[in-house]
Amino acid sequence: MNPNTKRPWRKDKLLHSLPEVYSSVKVPKNGSFWRKYLAFAGPGLMIAVGYMDPGNWATDIAGGAQFGYTLLSVILISNIFAMVLQHLSVKLGVATERDLAQACRDHFHPTTNFILWILCEIAIAACDLAEVIGSAIALNLLFHIPITWGIVITTIDVLIILLLQAKGFRWIESIVGGLIFIILACFVYEIVISKPAINEILGGLVPQKEIIQNPAMLYIAIGILGATVMPHNLYLHSSIVQTRDYSRNAEGKKEAIKFATLDSTVSLMLAFFINGAILILAAATFHVTGNKEVADIHDAYKMLTPILGASMASIAFAIALLASGQNSTLTGTLAGQIVMEGFLNIRLKPWLRRLITRLIALIPALIVAIIYGEKGTTELLVLSQVILSMQLSFAVVPLVMFTNDKAKMGEFVNKPLMKICVWAISIIIIILNLYLLYQTFSEA
Repeated sequence: MNPNTKRPWRKDKLLHSLPEVYSSVKVPKNGSFWRKYLAFAGPGLMIAVGYMDPGNWATDIAGGAQFGYTLLSVILISNIFAMVLQHLSVKLGVATERDLAQACRDHFHPTTNFILWILCEIAIAACDLAEVIGSAIALNLLFHIPITWGIVITTIDVLIILLLQAKGFRWIESIVGGLIFIILACFVYEIVISKPAINEILGGLVPQKEIIQNPAMLYIAIGILGATVMPHNLYLHSSIVQTRDYSRNAEGKKEAIKFATLDSTVSLMLAFFINGAILILAAATFHVTGNKEVADIHDAYKMLTPILGASMASIAFAIALLASGQNSTLTGTLAGQIVMEGFLNIRLKPWLRRLITRLIALIPALIVAIIYGEKGTTELLVLSQVILSMQLSFAVVPLVMFTNDKAKMGEFVNKPLMKICVWAISIIIIILNLYLLYQTFSEA
């Protein structure tokens, strides 16, 4: 990457990110605080989806089953990291009127851009893979549909979502919000019937030195951190924040950054509750009863009802998983369109882009499901998280570089304290992901 960041943007003709929905959602010019907040609310929910996708479930279940409530602090820290990085993403999109992919194309050499694009496409395919498998596992648990057929069925959502996308961006946000509410309701029910220890939950929110000292705990902790911040979300957020019809002047941009940051922070608090709920459920159900080896979505589903004695426990768990998988396919595909258009300046029809993205995820998932069955798909889920960890640094570092650069951001450049914080977060993420990769491949 070119270290010479101190230069303004090129003066090329700039095409709007997601032009079909750019500036399409009205923002009241003189409305109350709440009316303005509601106008900006939506993109944050779409971002929060990436922080509660099926790929996160395995690490949360394993962490809770093995170590009780101890790793709750890791979910909290990773969520704070996510809030800061999504704030940077909002600032970049609003202040420069470029999404992260466009900003990279504007700044880096074409060869560097091509490499970044390839890495990003691999990450989006890996993410979509996790979502396809998560949805297929949920269909298998709920309706006993074989995993192979479940993978095929999950591609049908393509046509349904496409029909709704034509009605406007608010429709997509409403679908996502509705599915998040279903996930939330399922886990509120699960938490109530599992009767977790409140004192231990509060204790788990405080970081323990044991996390660093115990290698097995550290490995899962890094897995939670690595799987939480999704690289494609940084591209996605910097684009969809521009769907709002705010004034494109200094005052309008300041207001947009304020409300969009509030939207994403509130939404990520929901994501924290859901991720925390998965870990708390595993701790209260499996760790307490001595079932510490549960690290698999299938095992968790089968054991919830016998342990809790509530027939709806397993069903609620599977419904939440299905909603999570379906939600994530939406945002992953949108991110794919943004990345391709931003890096390459290629415009494809949304239906074609979505079809390509789904096929890239569908084919390897089908092959593994046919050859290896359930065990193979679970391992593929873990592999997808490793690939996402590898890509994360390549999205975070350019984002931090651009938002720290006054020549690019003008008055919206990060303040000195924020600069130190975001570089510290970036370095921590890079070191932890390198360690996670080393551990993963040394055990292989």
